[in-house]
Amino acid sequence: MHIQSIPMWVGSSNNYAYLVSDDETKDAVIIDPANPPEVTPVLAEKSKSLNLTAIMNTHHHWDHAGGNEKVLSALPSPVPVIGGKDCEAVTKTPPHGSKFPIGKNIQVTALHTPCHTQDSICWYMEDQSTKERVVFTGDTLFIGGCGKFFEGNGAEMNTALNEILASLPDDTKIFPGHEYTKSNVKFLKKVDGDNAAVKMLEKFANENKETQGKFTMGQEKQYNVFMRVKTEEMKKVTGKTEASEVMTLLREMKNAG
Repeated sequence: MHIQSIPMWVGSSNNYAYLVSDDETKDAVIIDPANPPEVTPVLAEKSKSLNLTAIMNTHHHWDHAGGNEKVLSALPSPVPVIGGKDCEAVTKTPPHGSKFPIGKNIQVTALHTPCHTQDSICWYMEDQSTKERVVFTGDTLFIGGCGKFFEGNGAEMNTALNEILASLPDDTKIFPGHEYTKSNVKFLKKVDGDNAAVKMLEKFANENKETQGKFTMGQEKQYNVFMRVKTEEMKKVTGKTEASEVMTLLREMKNAG
């Protein structure tokens, strides 16, 4: 499996699109190609060596799915758009837990994680030949953080992070929809500043502009407070004991700055 990150850092959004390809067959998909001027030149260049088979989206927000139609119009032939039901030009919404291949070696699993939006889907991929595992989390899970609850609540985000995503193998590498690690670290320091894992993440973020694909699900469980809602530390910080209530309070604290 080969993953090419395409930073789309217009304004302050710091979005990522991802081009994922099977090393053997060269079949590929493009994930969240929101800004066509930055994505289509890459696709044009890679068309010489890759066979684009689909556009995939993590959710319907314009800064993730808003470039679908323009990207489609730039392709030599149409491809399906795989994503949540509200995504631009969507043609297929795989059910939660369903699987499909990219080429010969990559198996994709659709993980429905409603909260940030009700059509949020995380895409878990495993390379059957190399055993590499990755997950594209959109605005559900960030490195050291999570998305705002625009269309959901703390209970839904707790399910998304601490039941669905937390059940993935600990060595699964995380590719989020935005580069928000530095700002997330600021909040982690406020509520969990004595945590050695937080200090490790801070050091890395200060030394590296990009953090996508550099951390695993196992590491997130150590420093991401939104995945530590059952710990005594987070219960003390929020004054709550029930996981969804801890999640809600942490998000409110993060929103407040």
